[in-house]
Amino acid sequence: MNVTLPDNKFLKKKNILIYGTIIAVCIICLMVVFYVQFYARINIAKLVGIDQEQKFGNKTEQEIEQLKVNFLKIFNNSLENVEGEGNHKKIDSTKELVYTQYEKKESKVNSYDLEVHIPHINIESEIVDEYNQEIEEVFANMTKKVLQSEKRNIIYTVEYIANVQDGILSVMIHSNFKEGTNAQRVIIKTYHYDLRNNKAITLQDVLKFEQIEEQKIQEQINTEIEEEEKKVEDLKQLGYNIYNRDTKSDIYKIENTTEFYITKDALYIIYAYGNESSTSEMDLIVI
Repeated sequence: MNVTLPDNKFLKKKNILIYGTIIAVCIICLMVVFYVQFYARINIAKLVGIDQEQKFGNKTEQEIEQLKVNFLKIFNNSLENVEGEGNHKKIDSTKELVYTQYEKKESKVNSYDLEVHIPHINIESEIVDEYNQEIEEVFANMTKKVLQSEKRNIIYTVEYIANVQDGILSVMIHSNFKEGTNAQRVIIKTYHYDLRNNKAITLQDVLKFEQIEEQKIQEQINTEIEEEEKKVEDLKQLGYNIYNRDTKSDIYKIENTTEFYITKDALYIIYAYGNESSTSEMDLIVI
């Protein structure tokens, strides 16, 4: 019985092709893992084409309006949705990643009515040190001034909310200051930290990570600010004194937008004009 063996050259070429393909796939996998770990935060499921429910950008007008109406109700002075991230980065292992460092509720007739809950970010990091220093300077120092005031009829409140979403810690602080008949001032400050890669996170980073088209969001911001400015002009004609928006200002560019907050199903972009001026006016974009 005669047996014909395959050509050795054919076997060699076939083996080379198989091994070469395996090596190429391994290299690509290693490159993706390395890139994700050190340079980016890619959603792997999206990267390989697995369909997922879109968290951002698919809301109805009614859903967006409801989120805007309930925005000020989300502040509960606690850390939500921890996801088990960042425990090894804590300075104090007995406390949460974000905890209430100082709180006080006190009233003094004709002088002040105060209720504050001031957070502290419990992470060992120079970036977070800067966050905590700003929180101290903006909110804690004002609390001290209010408590020392006499016969100024001040109302001052501070509240916050924090959560960890996809390895990103987000903290948002809301304060309200009203003195006598002066204009009410609302300040909203936000802080974001990448727990996996130990760095600050920008709005551009979030959009890139969630694979949301930046130009599309920029157009949404521009449209909504222009609509608000039109409302302001209409109210002015009726005699109301409303905060002016400059629709051509660079503050509305995504790369300059610093105040935003991420939850499991919504991205809030906030333009709080009280951060720089004595006003309670703000614009809220919900993605």
